[in-house]
Amino acid sequence: MGRDLRFYALGALAYGIVLELLLVAAIVYWPEFEDNVEAIRDFMPGELKGALDRMTSGGVASYLHAQHFFKGCNTLGTLAAVIFAMGAVAGEAHRGTLEIWIARPVSRRQLLLERWTLGALAVCLPVFATTATVPYLLGTIEVEMQFGPLMLGAVHESLLLLVLYSIAFLWSCLATRIVGIAFGMLLLALLHFVAYLIPVVTHWSLYRLTDIDVFARIGATHSLDWRMCAPMIATSAILLGISLWVFARRTP
Repeated sequence: MGRDLRFYALGALAYGIVLELLLVAAIVYWPEFEDNVEAIRDFMPGELKGALDRMTSGGVASYLHAQHFFKGCNTLGTLAAVIFAMGAVAGEAHRGTLEIWIARPVSRRQLLLERWTLGALAVCLPVFATTATVPYLLGTIEVEMQFGPLMLGAVHESLLLLVLYSIAFLWSCLATRIVGIAFGMLLLALLHFVAYLIPVVTHWSLYRLTDIDVFARIGATHSLDWRMCAPMIATSAILLGISLWVFARRTP
């Protein structure tokens, strides 16, 4: 358990530090970006001008939603979700320690739930921790944003990351090699990022769930959209339930 805690704690710390550095850079760049947005727009190809317009339509709020949640949390969070999940069970099998691990004097259900929970916290806590620093960081450039809607945005973002984490976690319960999980999950994420940029196919992209417009609605209503959140929660719960069922029947 001590080894697991160190791995998840150090991994979450590194992931959070990089996420915070990206956030700081985005906020420091905001005044210059705001002053030069029209010049930047003139140099962009037509298909990207729409994305830029959406990023700037709501001022600093839309800009931060794009930079922090959509870009930073989606990319780094997806990577973290895959890293924390892929070795949960498949890593033990790959190292030849699976039989020793499941021989511990606790139930398989408890073993798996402990590992799933540690990974889920490692994926989500850095999102909340970095988001909580946004009002302070914006204060350094004399801009304000409300704390509550930002944290609701962190909840929404974390729910998508938990879905991706739960997919990779289930795969780890089924597999014996972590390389295949890493390659497959990152390919899946890449395909969904590419799909997001294609007008018709965009509606099939998982990252459409964390579109800039979604966070804009959260900020405007000060509430989560449960038409999106409830299915994400249910999906993660179902995937965890299948993982428990698979692991209970797995042989070393």
